[in-house]
Amino acid sequence: MGAGFLGAAYLWVKAAHVIFVIFWMAGMFIFPRYLVHHQEGLGDPAEEARWTTREAKLRRIILTPAMIAVWVIGLALAVNIGLLEGIQGLAWLHAKLLVVFLLSGYHGWAVGYSKKLAKGQAGLSNRGLRMMNEVPALAVTIIVILAVVKPF
Repeated sequence: MGAGFLGAAYLWVKAAHVIFVIFWMAGMFIFPRYLVHHQEGLGDPAEEARWTTREAKLRRIILTPAMIAVWVIGLALAVNIGLLEGIQGLAWLHAKLLVVFLLSGYHGWAVGYSKKLAKGQAGLSNRGLRMMNEVPALAVTIIVILAVVKPF
């Protein structure tokens, strides 16, 4: 496939996008579990410190860099296939971008919540926080269906 400005590099760029999506989602699946353990450890200063350190490393080394790469590469791919040209048949892409945007918002919420936990502030019940763990799985399911099946 040599279409668009990416030309022959298109498949390599697409592969890089998938790789960074895997990195981001791996982090997004584990990070909420970290938050649950951190919240359950509130009141034990040593445990709190360990979870704060773990969360900060995960954010700095995997989560945030992978999310940025997903957005930069993904937008390049979207522009390459005609997102800015009003090409017909891209409703699936618009929906996918919306879900990725919402997942990015969840990412931001989780980062903010980890910073609250680092200050000893829990805003959700343990059960509520566990339920929030399901957001990335639901989002990635919708994203994959939109990207692969292209239902509209």
